[in-house]
Amino acid sequence: MNFIDVILEEINNGNLNAEELLLSRGDFLCQPNQVHTKVYFVLDGSIRIFYVDDQEEHTIRFGYKNSFFAALDSFLNDLPTNYYMQTIKSSKLLAVEKSEFLNFIQSNVKYQEAYQALQQDLILQQMEREIDLLTASPIIRHQRVLERSPQLFQEIPLKYIASYLRMTPETLSRIRKS
Repeated sequence: MNFIDVILEEINNGNLNAEELLLSRGDFLCQPNQVHTKVYFVLDGSIRIFYVDDQEEHTIRFGYKNSFFAALDSFLNDLPTNYYMQTIKSSKLLAVEKSEFLNFIQSNVKYQEAYQALQQDLILQQMEREIDLLTASPIIRHQRVLERSPQLFQEIPLKYIASYLRMTPETLSRIRKS
């Protein structure tokens, strides 16, 4: 059983308090300069995490069904985030406060091990993302992400995937047609 399944089971059993959120397309969970330390579990819908530099949006991560996400910078250091978190489509989330989440993780060795495995997976994902960002070829960037996360292309509109891949939507469309 993976970490998300463990957490969802414990929420369903009443062992971890979570707030259910029903959000419309375009709703913001947080914006830059806010301390935002909740963790989220996506039950349905999709979310993007992005930042804005010189009026250009840069998508850095997605959350979609059966995924876990947070404004990691704020979650880890309790300082204001640099990121926006916005729904891409209507979404149903479970939100857990940081203190509740961490107390829960510390309450059981099984939870600690599952959380450690999740952290290791996030680090490996970040390392793969760094390679993606350093890869000059848009075709190879697309191939790498498609092989690693095929569900992404089923859950997320192409314009956001294009931003994530550092290319225009038109370039992504040409690559997908070839």
